[in-house]
Amino acid sequence: MKNLKSNVYFKIAVIAILILVLMIPAVLVQSLVYERESIQRSAIAEVSEKWGNGQKLHGPYISIPYNKYIKTIAEKDSVAKVTVIKDWIYLLPESLNIEGDISPEKRYRSIYEIVVYESDIKLSGVFSDFDFTQLGVERKDIHFDKASLNIGITDLKGIQKQIDLNWANQKTQFNAGLSTRGITTSGINAPVKIDLKESEKYSFSFELSLNGSQFIYFTPVGKTTDVSLKSTWDSPKFTGKYLPDEREVSQDGFDATWNILHLNRNYPQKWLSSTHNISSSSFGTDLLLPVDNYTKVNRIVKYAILFLCLTFLVFFFVEILNSVFIHPIQYLLVGIALVIFYTLLLSISEHITFNFAYIISAGLTLGLISAYTYAILKSKEISLLIAGILLITYTFIFIIIQLEDYALLIGSIGIFLILAIVMYFSRKIDWYNIRIAEESDQAKVN
Repeated sequence: MKNLKSNVYFKIAVIAILILVLMIPAVLVQSLVYERESIQRSAIAEVSEKWGNGQKLHGPYISIPYNKYIKTIAEKDSVAKVTVIKDWIYLLPESLNIEGDISPEKRYRSIYEIVVYESDIKLSGVFSDFDFTQLGVERKDIHFDKASLNIGITDLKGIQKQIDLNWANQKTQFNAGLSTRGITTSGINAPVKIDLKESEKYSFSFELSLNGSQFIYFTPVGKTTDVSLKSTWDSPKFTGKYLPDEREVSQDGFDATWNILHLNRNYPQKWLSSTHNISSSSFGTDLLLPVDNYTKVNRIVKYAILFLCLTFLVFFFVEILNSVFIHPIQYLLVGIALVIFYTLLLSISEHITFNFAYIISAGLTLGLISAYTYAILKSKEISLLIAGILLITYTFIFIIIQLEDYALLIGSIGIFLILAIVMYFSRKIDWYNIRIAEESDQAKVN
């Protein structure tokens, strides 16, 4: 048994087993990160449910009922029977202009931060081309007197004021619900007067005071769609089918503009029935929080095996080069301290900024392991060596997290350098004859 303790290969096997065992709590830390992230999402959903969810505006578009004739032939007498049913024509605007001013605000549910906003949105444009003969519908079968202008709004409780439609210089109020759900399922509608004897073009405009959270999207339903958004939020994420043609982001907020043609999307200006899905062309902006602590913690936990292997490797070389004996239990305690670093980082980062949380967690872990190393080995030089290596490792991981786009490159180069250093310092070790210090040597050290 005494020879087994001093056997270098036995010690390597023990260290390998300890690393595998310690990876179990590291994986559990990842589960804890997902759990806390899920609680955060629940908090966001709770606040959004009361204030207003992320908003998507579909439209505006005109829906017009028409008579659709279905011919059937009876099998017995071969007599043709014509059935008349009501179907819908959908017409999109010739031009659409959207101007939005978004006023964001941070709300809190417990320790979690949620972004909500108030928005003032002005929509205007022109409808034209009411000739539907190309669709196979004659004018006499179209009920222009029952036409309505619709706009889809995903969360209607976000509407803060009555909405008045200015249609051809005449005002009318929007009603709750859509005249038809062929394009979207939630929204508002207003009856519109279409008299082709008077005009072939109709201008419209209205204003929306809309509450929402996290994001706001639009759909490019105009033959030409121009969208202009401005806000005091300084960390937007422009997303969806189209990116802004021009954008300016600063500490004072952002200003972005889109210009989209009907040729850029995959549906026409008018059609029959529910044959096209316009929501697939949505675009807009997400109001992101500057720091996502859970994502960063989760990324750092993935380097747990690097921390464990490197730290245990240093202790192993200390045993070999200084003829001391470090008990597997002492390895285990050091490994547990390394794993606790992640729970410290997760819990502290929920209350202060991530960078400060990282510094505090790394400092506490580094101090604990260095003090413990000095206590078991009674060597200031070795404890300072361990502290220095841990400091370099924590700094290295911190840099990787900050340089997200180059994380793989920097990480690969760093691991290569670590391997080169290990190979350099172990080049003269005779692995066939080496033995770790006997138990008597440990007594001398302690």
